Amino acid sequence: MPINYRDESGALQGAVRQLSTYEAARTEAQQFQQQRVIDSFFIAIPNQYSVARIQRSGRGDVRESWSETARRFLGVPYRWGGEDKGGFDCSGLTMVSYRLNGLDLPRNSRAQFDAGRAVARRSLQQGDLVFFATQGGRRVTHVGMYIGRGEFIHAPRAGQTVRVASLSSNYFTKTFVGARTYL
Repeated sequence: MPINYRDESGALQGAVRQLSTYEAARTEAQQFQQQRVIDSFFIAIPNQYSVARIQRSGRGDVRESWSETARRFLGVPYRWGGEDKGGFDCSGLTMVSYRLNGLDLPRNSRAQFDAGRAVARRSLQQGDLVFFATQGGRRVTHVGMYIGRGEFIHAPRAGQTVRVASLSSNYFTKTFVGARTYL
């Protein structure tokens, strides 16, 4: 079980180390917490990820699981650097939605853009990520998850909440940079 932790800035980081059982991972994480090495943690159980469940059962769709996970966060407030139900920024939302389903993404939108495989806008599928240059130019500064029917879920900015938006709105049409798939 990987133990994930928050660094001194509050950002969620990768696994401290892999342990063979949930109990061992929890015990070690609690020790790190008591020693003030980490503030909070969560333990990932790989065989419970949607990818593993779908492979075992032969039923389900990982793309649908990604979208369902992102939908669970609708209404959560925007928080810069946020990666949990206390608040999300755009790339925190996409990273966590994927991570909870068994796929690790980089932490920021530009790195997520670089990590994926390009997909044409007309070929988007549920769970693909859509990227925008919200500060002008072509530099990626925002990301959301495509959920079908021309819509995507994203964490827009301070003072707003995770919500659904239309790719065909004037703003997102003008700022659209590209889309990526991770399958």
